[in-house]
Amino acid sequence: MTKIDTSRPETVLPTPSHTVGPFYGHALPFPGGGDIAPVGHPDTVSLQGYILDGEGNPLPDAFLELWGPDPDGNLSRVDGSMRRDPASGGFLGRNGVEFTGWGRIQTDANGHWTARTLRPGARGRNAPYLSVCVFARGLLVHLFTRIYLPGDEAALAADPLLSRVDEARRGTLIAEEQGPGAYRFDIRLQGEGETVFLEFQ
Repeated sequence: MTKIDTSRPETVLPTPSHTVGPFYGHALPFPGGGDIAPVGHPDTVSLQGYILDGEGNPLPDAFLELWGPDPDGNLSRVDGSMRRDPASGGFLGRNGVEFTGWGRIQTDANGHWTARTLRPGARGRNAPYLSVCVFARGLLVHLFTRIYLPGDEAALAADPLLSRVDEARRGTLIAEEQGPGAYRFDIRLQGEGETVFLEFQ
C-alpha cells in the first residue's frame, strides 16, 4: 500500500466531483403546469426560454414557478384549478376555468421551458411583471427574479425596481418580444449575462 504525503497540497490528488442536489424532477412537476391561462382567454400570452448554467449550457432538470396578477393587476383569490381523479387520486390537470396566476414548469431535455398565462396588469407604480422562482441542481437556495414584458417603455423606465438596476443588466429582466403575445425569456444562473436575481429579507 502506497502512503500519500498529505502535508503538501501538490501531492494530494483531487477527489471525484459529484453533482450537488437537491433534485426536483420527482413528484414536484405536474402535467400542464405551464398552462396557467384559462383556455381561449383573449389576454393569453405565451412565454418560453432556456435555463442556462454559467457556461451557457442548458439545464435539463431545472424548473421554475411563475406568479402573476390578472390583466387588471388583481392577484387571484381562487382556491386553485387542479383536478384529481376521485377514484385513483391521479392528477387530471387544470380545470381550464379559474385563473390562479401560478404555474410550475420543468425544463425539457434541452433546458427549455414554456408557459401560457394572462398578460399581467400593473400593480401600483410597478410596470407589469411576472414573479419567477428558479430551482436547479447545485442551487441549495432557490433564486427569485422577475419577467417584465416590453411595450410600455415609460412604465419600464418608471418602475422602482428596474430604475435601481444597472442599465447594462436591466435587459436581463425584460422579455424579448417574438410576435403578438409571444415572448422569450432566458435565465442565466451565473457568468456573463447573468440574470438579475432578487433577495427578499
